[in-house]
Amino acid sequence: MSLSVAPPPLPTSIKITYGVGSVAMGVVLAVLSASVVQLYFSRVLGVPAIWVGSAFLISMVADAVIDPLIGQWTDNHRSRLGRRHPFMYAAALPAGLFFYILWHVPGSLGAGAVFAFSIALMLGVRLSLSLYEVPSNALAPELAPDYDQRTSLFAWRWFFLVFATAAMEFILYDVFLAKGPANPTGVMNRARYAEFGTLGAAVMIVCILVSSAATHNRIPYLHQPPKRQVTFAVTTKEIFGAVLNPALLSVIIANILGGASFGMQTGLSTYFYFDLWRLSPQNVAYLAPGGLIASMLGVFAAPALSRRFGKKTTMMFLFTVTLLVQLTPISLRLLGLMPPDGTPALFAALFASVLLTYLLALMGLVVLSSMVADVVEDQAVKSGTRSEGVVFATNGLVPKITAGLGAFLAGVMLTLVHYPLGAAPGTVPWEDVRRLAMLYLPLLALLTGSSIWALSFYKIDRATHEANLDRLREVAALATIQEPPL
Repeated sequence: MSLSVAPPPLPTSIKITYGVGSVAMGVVLAVLSASVVQLYFSRVLGVPAIWVGSAFLISMVADAVIDPLIGQWTDNHRSRLGRRHPFMYAAALPAGLFFYILWHVPGSLGAGAVFAFSIALMLGVRLSLSLYEVPSNALAPELAPDYDQRTSLFAWRWFFLVFATAAMEFILYDVFLAKGPANPTGVMNRARYAEFGTLGAAVMIVCILVSSAATHNRIPYLHQPPKRQVTFAVTTKEIFGAVLNPALLSVIIANILGGASFGMQTGLSTYFYFDLWRLSPQNVAYLAPGGLIASMLGVFAAPALSRRFGKKTTMMFLFTVTLLVQLTPISLRLLGLMPPDGTPALFAALFASVLLTYLLALMGLVVLSSMVADVVEDQAVKSGTRSEGVVFATNGLVPKITAGLGAFLAGVMLTLVHYPLGAAPGTVPWEDVRRLAMLYLPLLALLTGSSIWALSFYKIDRATHEANLDRLREVAALATIQEPPL
């Protein structure tokens, strides 16, 4: 498609079904996060915590290195199905299959073999999901070129991501791992993880296919790259060109810091839930609806705030308040100012914290994704090549590495304080929990605060974006060479 040809309006129905694809990532975030991985492989299967953190880090780093190559490949792919859809359709089955196998660890394996098994299967899940996520995200700038409309598009994407993450966490803890007569061992029952893995795999496959099919009718209006030879040197040049775009570089530095913070936070969340707050698996499950409510509110609030105050200002405010909300409950507990364990007041305070954290973080991530989309046109003006896949994959590279780093840091902190990993939830001595929290809080504040500061250097605003679109339309209008048919 020539950029001078305007696509038809993007209806809400396509925005919604496009967003459904992020459910697959929500499943992975819910149970392939550092927190559940540590719980399952360390406490249930007996693998040392630092080994688990290392396995998580290795899979994330390998995935992150390959993602930009996937992005560049899809940027230059030519087919009758366009640049993105062949990869999106092909990703569904392997993503679900690898996810299924991951939670069915053979019982005969020792700790070393389980370590190798976990690396291979986590890597398989992440790479196959990247074959869908990278090209699907790269569709967004073309589906919604307007400065504000793309924020609305990403709002639906993040709505389903947060909704699915919260819903799957609720199902995991309240249905599969709930302690009761049918499951007396609660979160220590490995068979229940396998059952949940079957459900998660099926959900991933269906949602990827639904989302891919929903945008199929937009293929004729999407950009078709010119036929050219893409060498390793060209690939390297385009990837580094995207990385060195000043606006994207600002986001990348922020993601280096914020991704490590997030990975560390998720890696320790179950320990704080069970040992700091003394919650049962059912209590943890009942916190999940806070994320569901937040996702419903955020899908409408984020675009409205972005239109009113601009993307960068909105995002920095939201992330600042998010940090304060994350620090407050644990800090108050250490000071002895939170309600007693097991009381409705404590649960209400934690529920409010989860609701606010999800809402603020979701809104910030929606706006941040829209900011990355604005880099696409800015980079196209500078380089002369549309590289949506490279831009989104490059932006996604650093958080994957640093989320793995955060998981590794969580394992290191647990090791440093000699945390009793084999203890049943709720039986860990207070002093061990306190030492862990005293390491966690200042590092969380440092990493997240520095991430917010880095984003202050982002310079693309509404006027800059409109100028970039005008320039790209001019270039397209001057193009006279007819590309050969596919």
